[in-house]
Amino acid sequence: MECYYFIIIIVIFYFFFDVNYFMRLLFMFTWTKFIQKKIKLLDETTMYGICTTQDLDIVMSHMNNARYLREVDFCRFQYFIHTEVFFLLKKVGVTSVLGASCTRYRRSIPFLMMYKITTKLIYWDEKSFYLEHKFINLRDNFIHTIIFSKQTMIGMKMSLNEFVKKLEPEICLPEINDDLRLWLESMEHSSQKLKKKD
Repeated sequence: MECYYFIIIIVIFYFFFDVNYFMRLLFMFTWTKFIQKKIKLLDETTMYGICTTQDLDIVMSHMNNARYLREVDFCRFQYFIHTEVFFLLKKVGVTSVLGASCTRYRRSIPFLMMYKITTKLIYWDEKSFYLEHKFINLRDNFIHTIIFSKQTMIGMKMSLNEFVKKLEPEICLPEINDDLRLWLESMEHSSQKLKKKD
């Protein structure tokens, strides 16, 4: 009888919560914090994956577009824990939120394809970090997808540059690349356009 109740509780949890997401997040946090060594802010992190049945879209042949953004969520968590940015943000009472993302799908990721996702900090301004994520085929190193993500700090009482210097005093701001610059310009244009309507 106790086993019956236990199964019901498990089913209820799976119905109301994305249990796999939280279990994976807990595992990733533990592994990154206690097993892997700290890295520098401009170092690249790598996460490995395989396209499973849970990733497939309606035609059941390749990865659902929404799954890319979910995978990148884990990559951001891993990066912030790996560099210890997460712990310093928590210490100073700052929340980090996804402010925007830009995805370019170059080629779909088919069922059972093994891939890696590289994550790299490529720029920052007064309020946000800008990360570049690449989905790379392990077989031929082809880049299937590139995603830019803007991670905005809420409640920061100093400039992000000052915050970065607390972690790495010798760090230099990377030069902005053309792809990111054009994306930032398009977001600024969109922002101004929306402000006029308000």
